[in-house]
Amino acid sequence: MNDIAGTGCDILVPFSERLPLRDIEHSITKTYKKTLWSKFVRAINDFEMIKEGDKVAVAVSGGKDSIVMAKLFQELKKHWKVKFDLEFISMDPGYHESIRKLLIDNCNYLNIPIKIYNSDIFKVTNTIAKDYPCYMCARMRRGFLYSKAKELGCNKLALGHHFNDVIETTLLNMLYSGSFKTMLPKLKSQNFENIELIRPLYYIEESHIKNFIQKSGIWPLNCACMVSAKKIGNKRYEIKDLIEKMKKNFNGVDKSIFHAAQNVNMDSILGWTKDGEKHSFMEDYDI
Repeated sequence: MNDIAGTGCDILVPFSERLPLRDIEHSITKTYKKTLWSKFVRAINDFEMIKEGDKVAVAVSGGKDSIVMAKLFQELKKHWKVKFDLEFISMDPGYHESIRKLLIDNCNYLNIPIKIYNSDIFKVTNTIAKDYPCYMCARMRRGFLYSKAKELGCNKLALGHHFNDVIETTLLNMLYSGSFKTMLPKLKSQNFENIELIRPLYYIEESHIKNFIQKSGIWPLNCACMVSAKKIGNKRYEIKDLIEKMKKNFNGVDKSIFHAAQNVNMDSILGWTKDGEKHSFMEDYDI
């Protein structure tokens, strides 16, 4: 893979090798039915993410995950029994001109009708959080997306976090903050009334997203951040590498981490937090 001008944009294959749009869309429910489509639909069903009359703002950063999510949503709207509306929103946090062009070209080719909104998040993040910009950038991006979703009359905001993001977040919290917290499939916004965040790629593994993008011939954006491109030692990448190493010795360890958050035995933990209040197993020990 090559990199466009040091921007973090991975080039997988030349543009000339892109599949025709019709073939890309057809493959979602055929070639990738088991690895992408079925898992996408199952997550939406299991966690009741889409209801009749919903208006969903699909956040399209231009990365591989959001591109796949956008195409899955378009297929869902064609085939789903529930009627809902879509808005495809993209935020330009200060991309290099070539990166913005790539985002637009990809969405035009894939028939994703994005609305692009400008911001100066890269510049602000570099000023207020130089040493650790990623966390602050992510928070500011999400706030921006919530705001735009609300302006457009949406009651749902869809983000492209996938299976690997979930287990990496779980381990990050355990190893670096000493807490057991995972990434939830949906949650209600505390700052934007009547808007719910949903993560419909919750069951989809990153390797299948990469495979779809590469076989389709799409050049996705990576982070494209000129600030974090200069940083090293990102903890999430360390956790990603750790999980890959563990998978060599423990078959299915990634699935076990994922399911651990669904199988918490409240009789065998020392403490927990509920609605901001801490509790201890000692509260009921002598009852």
